[in-house]
Amino acid sequence: MSSNQDPGTSQGPSSQPLAGTRVVDISNFLAAPLASMFLADFGADVIKVERPGLGDEVRRWGEVKNGVGLYYKAVNRGKKSVTADLRTPFGVEVVKRLVKDADILVENYRPGTIEKWGLGPDVLREINPGLIVLRVTGFGQTGPNGKRPGFGTIAEAYAGYVYISGVPGGPPLLPGFGLADATTGLMAAYLASVALHEKRRSGQGQVIDLALYETLLTLLGPQVVNYDQLGIIQERAGSRLPFTAPRNIYRTRDEKFISVGGSAQSIFERICTALEIPELPRDPRFADNRARLKNVDALDEALQAAISRFDRDELMRRFVALEAAISPVNNVEDVLQDEHVAARENIVSLPDDELGAPLRMQNVVGKLSRTPGAIRHTGPRLGQHNREVLIDQLGFTEEELVRHDIDPGAPQGASATRS
Repeated sequence: MSSNQDPGTSQGPSSQPLAGTRVVDISNFLAAPLASMFLADFGADVIKVERPGLGDEVRRWGEVKNGVGLYYKAVNRGKKSVTADLRTPFGVEVVKRLVKDADILVENYRPGTIEKWGLGPDVLREINPGLIVLRVTGFGQTGPNGKRPGFGTIAEAYAGYVYISGVPGGPPLLPGFGLADATTGLMAAYLASVALHEKRRSGQGQVIDLALYETLLTLLGPQVVNYDQLGIIQERAGSRLPFTAPRNIYRTRDEKFISVGGSAQSIFERICTALEIPELPRDPRFADNRARLKNVDALDEALQAAISRFDRDELMRRFVALEAAISPVNNVEDVLQDEHVAARENIVSLPDDELGAPLRMQNVVGKLSRTPGAIRHTGPRLGQHNREVLIDQLGFTEEELVRHDIDPGAPQGASATRS
């Protein structure tokens, strides 16, 4: 298994930064499971509780191979799967036993749902005062919209992202991936880590209340301060940005696309040198960033005319030689074939017995020099760890599981699928 480990470091579950951290994940879909995925990547022991027979909805999202949902395999990597229906007294008891020695519980049900089941934060933290309860919802636990259902698609529009996405005069566009879910997952993992750090000082847990739209609202940049101070509402501008130019996608002579950005004056001048238009920075309309923003149509027209004289590969050589900022517009096949991505080990290949073949996915994000993260295994089979967790750790009997229509799994050592 490939990892993001530096030479000379020891690698193993006990050496990872979050080793010994226990996470109970009762969430579904994408944002909250991504949060526990990021924690698992750095060593947290994550136990995912799924509905018997159905499991997480993500098992049925997107593409499948041999009846296996591929997206689930990536989002729930490194976790253990047990099955229990949280709407039943047995499922409630499973969660209560799990949180006794857990550090974090992750949930993303609509406000009031887990309280209705008897699993509210007050109940759980009475069992374990040090428990951190991470709650991810569409609109948060408070406010007039708190009880409304919310998904990433709704959050992207609500936060203001969709309004600025698209070409001038065209309709607003949703992103081509789960942007709000992904940004929320990152923030949720960060907030859980912050709460863990504070717990070392106080010994107390706390409740984290995070809405799907909130992270994206902050990441949208200067929109709020610009409107507050100048009354400006950012409009759709295609691939342009309202605060730096040039910044756009351009078509090359061989009908391919490149991304070019000239945030710094020195970079803009190198771009012009690479394109053999050294006179452009001397034009008063393009002399500095503010001038270029006022004349961005003429700027893009001049750059496109110059770029269309070159094939993409030649442009790449010219820009790289002059240390000017450029990238080809890659599709996923291009990314997987890229030598830099390979050198950085950004893609990892993992065995998966359910698929019967190795599975490639994105590797752990970021490289810690001494205690790197690592993906222990792909997303598990539904209920793969029932025996290990429910019977061996929590003390339920095989008969109890069968009585509640839960597969107890194979005896220890009898199944090659256990991890």
